[in-house]
Amino acid sequence: MSKKIAVILSGCGVFDGSEIYESVITLLCLDKAGAQVQCFAPDIQQMHVINHFTGDVVEDESRNVLAEAARLVRGDIKDLAQANMVDFDAVIIPGGFGAAKNLCDFAVKGSAFLLNEELKRFVQAAHQAKKPVGAMCIAPAMAGKLFGEGVRFTIGDDKSTAEAIEATGAIHEVCSVNDICIDDKNLLVTTPAYMLASNISEAAVGVEKLVQAVLAMIKT
Repeated sequence: MSKKIAVILSGCGVFDGSEIYESVITLLCLDKAGAQVQCFAPDIQQMHVINHFTGDVVEDESRNVLAEAARLVRGDIKDLAQANMVDFDAVIIPGGFGAAKNLCDFAVKGSAFLLNEELKRFVQAAHQAKKPVGAMCIAPAMAGKLFGEGVRFTIGDDKSTAEAIEATGAIHEVCSVNDICIDDKNLLVTTPAYMLASNISEAAVGVEKLVQAVLAMIKT
């Protein structure tokens, strides 16, 4: 029977949503592995909207995270509030600043950040059911508050960002762009992706390893 994977998106676009390359590579790897995938995103407004051409905040515009994330998956997405971990074998969260702005507010509050409640409910249900979770790029910033003190993660080699995350009780491991960090105890797999990658090929190596590791952790 095919493994069922939930992919949690945070919008569309590296600066205010899900990183597009990371998301698409994740979905491609899962499809090649024969997994069944359902994407989810919270039905909330983005923290703000970025003009990805100029890099500026668009002050007079607002966008919905679920509606924006739907662009990435040809509309095949559901509200995260509808997600039930009983229906899935694992969860994967691509990066992009949306993970730190819309799934939580780490980008604004640092280690004092709060998690989106639906994200917290769903991922902690996976943890309690001993189902694997993958997170890439800046998404592992949520590890300490999702999994508890002592969870191991990587965001690459950014010392200041790692220290801010470690203040939540998580333990950072320096990792190259083409590798992954595996916390066997917590069934968490992380990779730096575009925290370090300079092109899509570099990002793809770690993302593919993450997907393979998550699938291998699933109990059959």
